[in-house]
Amino acid sequence: MSLKALDYESLNENVKNCQYAVRGELYLRASELQKEGKKIIFTNVGNPHALGQKPLTFPRQVVALCQAPFLLDNPNVGMIFPADAIARAKHYLSLTSGGLGAYSDSRGLPGVRKEVAEFIQRRDGYPSDPELIFLTDGASKGVMQILNCVIRDQKDGILVPVPQYPLYSATISLLGGTLVPYYLEETDNWGLDVNNLRQSVAQARSQGITVRAMVIINPGNPTGQCLSEANLREILKFCCDERLVLLGDEVYQQNIYQDERPFISSKKVLMDMGAPLSKEVQLISFHTVSKGYWGECGQRGGYFEMTNIPPRTVEEIYKVASIALSPNVSAQIFMGLMVSPPKPGDISYDQFVRESKGILESLRRRARIMTDGFNSCKNVVCNFTEGAMYSFPQIKLPSKAIQAAKQAGKVPDVFYCLKLLEATGISTVPGSGFGQKEGVFHLRTTILPAEEEMPEIMESFKKFNDEFMSQYADRFGYSRM
Repeated sequence: MSLKALDYESLNENVKNCQYAVRGELYLRASELQKEGKKIIFTNVGNPHALGQKPLTFPRQVVALCQAPFLLDNPNVGMIFPADAIARAKHYLSLTSGGLGAYSDSRGLPGVRKEVAEFIQRRDGYPSDPELIFLTDGASKGVMQILNCVIRDQKDGILVPVPQYPLYSATISLLGGTLVPYYLEETDNWGLDVNNLRQSVAQARSQGITVRAMVIINPGNPTGQCLSEANLREILKFCCDERLVLLGDEVYQQNIYQDERPFISSKKVLMDMGAPLSKEVQLISFHTVSKGYWGECGQRGGYFEMTNIPPRTVEEIYKVASIALSPNVSAQIFMGLMVSPPKPGDISYDQFVRESKGILESLRRRARIMTDGFNSCKNVVCNFTEGAMYSFPQIKLPSKAIQAAKQAGKVPDVFYCLKLLEATGISTVPGSGFGQKEGVFHLRTTILPAEEEMPEIMESFKKFNDEFMSQYADRFGYSRM
C-alpha cells in the first residue's frame, strides 16, 4: 500500500529530527500526572504568569481599552481607568488602520517601531533606525525568520552555545542546517573562550561545513550568566574576522540579579568599538515582552533590530515577514508599552515602578534561595544565576544510577528528572535537552515559583535528591566534569 503524504513514514525528515526538550518527555509525563490529580510545579518553562506572577497594571489597562475601544466613549471611563492609560490607548489606536482587529504593516506598526528605536537609542547612546526594526510574534518567530534567511542547506552551520536554548537546535534542524556547538565553561561561571570558538569553526570547516552565523544568549539560557564587555568585544572581533552574522538573543536583559556584571547590549559594544568593526559586523538583536518583569509570554510580542545588513537583504527579510501578513497587533502595543513605560509625573508611574521593582527584587531573592538550596544538596553543584530566569545545577550521578538509567532505556539525567517528578511533582528539563559535555549531567529549573513557596520546593528537592543519592550510592564514585 502506498503511503499518504501525512503518514508518519513519509513526513519531512527534518520535522521528525526536530527535538524541543522544554515541551518533551518530562513535560508530557507531568501533564499526565496532573490529569491524574497530582500537584505539579511546572518549572520547565520560563512562563511567569503560569507560576503566579501578577500582570503589571498599566499595560493591561491600556490594552484592555484598545481591545474594547467603545469604553473610551463611556462618560464614566475616567472613574475606572487612569487618565494616562486612556491617553496611551487613544495614541496606540491612532497608529492602527482600524483598531486591533486590522492587519498592520508586516514589519509592525511604524509608530511602535519608532518607540522601539527610541528605547534602543536611550539604552545604548547610539541612533537606531525604525526601518531596520521588525516587530514579531515573540522573539522566537524573529529568530526563525532570520535563520530561514541564513540557512541554505545542510552544509551551512550555525555556531550555538552549549548548553543552549533548544529553539536554536530545533529550528536549525527544521531548516535542514547544521548546528556547530561551542562549549561554555562551567567552572568559569559558564564563560566563553574564543579559542573554543576557533576550534569549533576549524572542526566544522574540516567537515565541509560553511559556518555562517553565531548565536549568543545574553543573559544565558539555561546557564544564567551575563557576558562581560570584554567577552562581547572578543566575540564581535571574532565575528568580523570570520565574516559571521551575530545573532544576539537579549530577551533577558531586564533580568539581572547582581550588580557586578550589568547587561550590556551587543550593539552598544559594537558601536563603542568604532570603525571598521562598527561598520562591518552584521548583527541581529532580539528582545521580547515575554521575559523581564513583564512576563507576558502568552501575548507573543517581540522585535529584532538589524545592524549593518544590506538594503537588498532587508527587502528579502521583509518578504519573508510578509508571508504571515502581520504580527499580532495587541502584542505590538505591549511592546510599545514595554519600551515606553510611564514616566515620572505620570499618574500611573508610582504604581508601575512599585510593581516592577517588587517583581525584580523578588526574582533576585529567589535566584539566591535556589542557588543556595541546590548547593546544600548531596552531589549537586550550581553556579549563581546572574541573570535570566533559570538555575542549571550539575547533578553528579552515581554509576549505579547511570546503569539503572541504561537498563530503563533512559538518558541518565532524564531518568533522574523523571524520578524527581514522580516523587515531588517538580517538573524540570534534563540538561541533555540543552546539550552538555559527555558524562556530565544537569537539569534546568526556572526561578519563577512563588517566593513564599520556594523554601518548601527546595526542601522537597533536597529530600528527594539525598534519598536518590543514598539509594544509588556505590564505591565507584560519581560523574564529574
